Amino acid sequence: MRSRIVSRSPDVMSGAVVFAGTRVPVQTLLDYLEAGETIDEFLAGFPSVTREQVIAFLEEAKDC
Repeated sequence: MRSRIVSRSPDVMSGAVVFAGTRVPVQTLLDYLEAGETIDEFLAGFPSVTREQVIAFLEEAKDC
């Protein structure tokens, strides 16, 4: 993943992969989607994450 989409640092959320510039773990998005929640519901709960970050993450993840 490009650094503008996600980041990882031992000083942020114990080293979990987070959306860049936030403290929101990527796993939280995956948990929301797995539970049948929508991207809009995720974004409403985590306004520091942008729609562009979510879409870019999902686009790159599908290519892995």
